[in-house]
Amino acid sequence: MKLVIVTPRATEKAYRLVTSQNTYVFDVPTNVNKNEIKAAVEAQFEGVKVANVTTLVQNGKSVRYSRGKNRYPGTTNRQDTKKAYVTLSEGSIKVFEQEEVKEEKK
Repeated sequence: MKLVIVTPRATEKAYRLVTSQNTYVFDVPTNVNKNEIKAAVEAQFEGVKVANVTTLVQNGKSVRYSRGKNRYPGTTNRQDTKKAYVTLSEGSIKVFEQEEVKEEKK
């Protein structure tokens, strides 16, 4: 088994999915499949059981750039990214919980 690191996405849509459907959104490498994502999530977050994994590849956007003063314009593409929507059957992951910060007044 290869080492796969999944990082949760903290967006408004991801927060809505967590609260309504217990589905978490992760950024994953583009060369991993659903079985590897499931194993990585269960290994990285303890006490979690994955019920379903849905993936999508988001194409990198085209970006314009300049090579000199308006003379040689060019375009390039950003990297493709892969997202995984992971539905949990047991457990939860602390993504959106904030720690309380106590401020001292002087």
